[in-house]
Amino acid sequence: MNKCHLVYLACTAAVVGAGLGAAPASAGHMTHVVHAGQSIQKAVDAAAPGDTVLIAPGTYRESVTVTTPGLTLRGVGRGVVIRPAAAKATKTTAKSTGGAAAKAADTCAAAGNGICVVGKKNRKLEDVTLASLTVTGFTRSGVYAVDTDRLTVRKVTALKNGVWGIAQEASVRGVFRGNTARDNGDAGLFLANTITTEQGATDTGGTLVERNRLEGNRIGVTVRRLRNLTVAENHVTGNCAGVFVVGDENKPKAGAVTVAANRIVRNNKSCPKTARLDALQGSGVVMTGTEDTLVTQNVIRDNAGKSPLSGGIVLFKSFVGTTSERNRISDNELSGNLPADLVDQETAKANTFEANSCQVSRPAGLC
Repeated sequence: MNKCHLVYLACTAAVVGAGLGAAPASAGHMTHVVHAGQSIQKAVDAAAPGDTVLIAPGTYRESVTVTTPGLTLRGVGRGVVIRPAAAKATKTTAKSTGGAAAKAADTCAAAGNGICVVGKKNRKLEDVTLASLTVTGFTRSGVYAVDTDRLTVRKVTALKNGVWGIAQEASVRGVFRGNTARDNGDAGLFLANTITTEQGATDTGGTLVERNRLEGNRIGVTVRRLRNLTVAENHVTGNCAGVFVVGDENKPKAGAVTVAANRIVRNNKSCPKTARLDALQGSGVVMTGTEDTLVTQNVIRDNAGKSPLSGGIVLFKSFVGTTSERNRISDNELSGNLPADLVDQETAKANTFEANSCQVSRPAGLC
């Protein structure tokens, strides 16, 4: 943290106005300081493009919606925790704050999300940063973003949320780095073209999912109907499944994804069947309905289960009959995965397995 931010936190009395601190930062931007008992949303509503909202340690019971470009929402030190509002607080939010921003925050809360970063279909919200926060206990997502460009989420802990830890749709050029997503109901990190409608895969412009810890979720990382994305150097353990790259019958296909240098071990939690997916246990990397995807230099160990999707690296025949083609699985280190280290259920012959260190494959001969 730079020197001016430290000064502002140390000298709260000099910057407090109407219960909220605001002080000038570099390049004409402002830093808005929020303390325990104050409203994060009120500070976000007061911020202009390029401003920073700095949150002091404490527990904040509210949902927060960001619609301002260039905004940074950052916690200070440890112990900045955002939880759902109490029932009474949720009912009175609109009256106490008023305006379009308050209504957006109410919508975010009503949908069961913690932090919402929301742009528009014809004008994506640019350059928002979320950092150094814990978001926990929300019925849907800890963090949910839609129609964003260059969203950065770093050092955020998404814990025990009902569906996704951190989720993004209809967005490009995102960076998700150094986060922890643990014990969420579905994916720790979920990235999709759209969540509620069917359409062809979209190009993310190089979205990066890097150095995150994903543990105890249904799936560690789900990449659904996307292209041009990298999942690298993540630690994925204790989930029902590690990494899913999912396509369908729409065109263009999902693909052109790189899954590289991840450590994917002991994803042996058991999860029941859902309307969309078979029961899960013991899946390392699963690809279904994808093309031109590279899975390389990963360590994938001790993922064991009896699901149709179990195994170290699994090419799974799509539920809707879409083949996976021209995928390359190379230079991975695999051991102790059951029923096999490499599993190819595809009828297409255009996928390649080369230079992998492994012991057992289905069919034989892939190692």
